[in-house]
Amino acid sequence: AGLFRQKILSRRTEKTEVIPIATYVIADIHGEYDLFMELLEIIHWKEDDTLYILGDTVDRGPHPVKVLRKLMEMPGVVCIAGNHELMALECLEFLCREITEESIADMDAETVNNLLSWQMNGSMTTTDEFHRLDREEQQEVLEFLKEFLLYQELTVGGRDYLLVHAGLGNYSPEKDLEDYSLEELVWDRADYDTRYFDDVYVVTGHTPTWQIEGNPKPGYIYRANRHIAIDCGACFPGGRLAAICLDTD
Repeated sequence: AGLFRQKILSRRTEKTEVIPIATYVIADIHGEYDLFMELLEIIHWKEDDTLYILGDTVDRGPHPVKVLRKLMEMPGVVCIAGNHELMALECLEFLCREITEESIADMDAETVNNLLSWQMNGSMTTTDEFHRLDREEQQEVLEFLKEFLLYQELTVGGRDYLLVHAGLGNYSPEKDLEDYSLEELVWDRADYDTRYFDDVYVVTGHTPTWQIEGNPKPGYIYRANRHIAIDCGACFPGGRLAAICLDTD
């Protein structure tokens, strides 16, 4: 987890003006590879477009590692970490170790709790696919996960956006983005009743939109108070995988 934090924090970037052919955001694919490929066709994604992925690519759905390997080969893709990437990285690096007396001795209470928590959150499909890879392929996937960002600030079409997986837990207008903890960015749910910024749209996943209280269209992209929530529950029965084009809103 420490390496994950260090890698991500070192890759935060300054806000930039983005001028690609198109800029899309997708969240919470959760191993739904077929839905992901179908959605790319629907939006007519091209290799010179930019695609931001708001975390939770892995777990629950049938092909999480296949999703990761597809993202690894796609140009113009920027991945932002979700809680499921954090759990996967914490546990997969341990599970890749040779079983020895030393590795067993290293299984402290925190390691055991991490493994149990991940299992309860749908890890089986990820571990099944991951273990089918050879060692070199496994390391490539782990290194790819370590490159995920914590958040991204960008400007598209004259509008400012903050892309983050979960939200800004313990939000305060006095806090800088660098002051938010890993937990507050990838686990704590956004407060959709609170406008965080007057001039920035906050795009999040993590919370399926049918769980947002007062949402008039559960299961569709939700907008209120400069929030744009795009997790439409792809891995759940009746759920959808959503994309938003920031250029056209």
